[in-house]
Amino acid sequence: MKVVIYGAGAIGGWIGVKLAQAGHPVGVVARGATLSALREQGLRLIEGGLTHAVKVDASDQPADLGAQDLVVVAVKGPAMASVAAQIAPLLGPQTIVLTAMNGVPWWFCDGLGRDFAGQRLKSIDPDGAIAAAISSERTVGCVVHASCLVEAPGVIRHHQGNGLIVGEATGRASERVQALTATLAAAGFNATMSAQIQRDVWYKLWGNMTMNPVSAITGATTDRILGDELVRGFVTSIMLEAKEIGARFGIPIDQAPADRHEVTLKLGAMKTSMLQDVQAGKAVELDALVGAVRELGQLTHVPTPYTDALLGLARLHASTLGLYPGK
Repeated sequence: MKVVIYGAGAIGGWIGVKLAQAGHPVGVVARGATLSALREQGLRLIEGGLTHAVKVDASDQPADLGAQDLVVVAVKGPAMASVAAQIAPLLGPQTIVLTAMNGVPWWFCDGLGRDFAGQRLKSIDPDGAIAAAISSERTVGCVVHASCLVEAPGVIRHHQGNGLIVGEATGRASERVQALTATLAAAGFNATMSAQIQRDVWYKLWGNMTMNPVSAITGATTDRILGDELVRGFVTSIMLEAKEIGARFGIPIDQAPADRHEVTLKLGAMKTSMLQDVQAGKAVELDALVGAVRELGQLTHVPTPYTDALLGLARLHASTLGLYPGK
């Protein structure tokens, strides 16, 4: 497959190297120091004590790379509007857009059934521009279960995990997703096909919609967050709100928050991606992780006082630091 990675950060860079190693020609849309590093030294992955480097075509102009078979979009939520405005030259009639992102994506409601299909979340895509540029019909969702970080521009360090769950944004099974899953598995990923990718998105979000913003506000790792009795209770209350929202749009969660806390605690002193962004002075993706949950609560008529409190505090904290532009 002819592949472009749009967003050669931690996850996008990891996926790009593995696909290139499997023999697929890989291009990257990048800018600044990352673009310079890719042109001079290739895209590099540190994994298992070894550094792997692959040659990629890199440009800050998507038109230089042309139409692709697969475009992997692996950016943070705040960058999606810019991606949508520039992605057109990469898209041919059969191009698949694979979204390897955290939180609720713009296509989320399209796989929830007739009561929600076509519903646009203003917290994610306020003017519909993202959906207009990247339709759900060409989009395949991807839930990533892996930990990577950017060591330096164009250099990715893989820590743990190797899971990619993929499924049609429209919530249906398809031959192209079956083929894409096989391609990813052949590249070394633990790739599985989802019958409804919205379920996997929502389950992952159920944990990180709290850990990320609480860590961003406090600077604490996840073990300390859950080790504080009062904060743990606050987090539990938010998760119960989200659990009720999911049940109302057809995605029940058969776990109690305490069960998920135990899973998180097993990961040890984890520094969340949002805390890393705050410390690096990067914009935070509150809308996809928390704002969308609040909006889905309004759509399903579920009161969300605890989610509202978290969103308000995290938004105020980030905007004070200049890391949340507001709308």
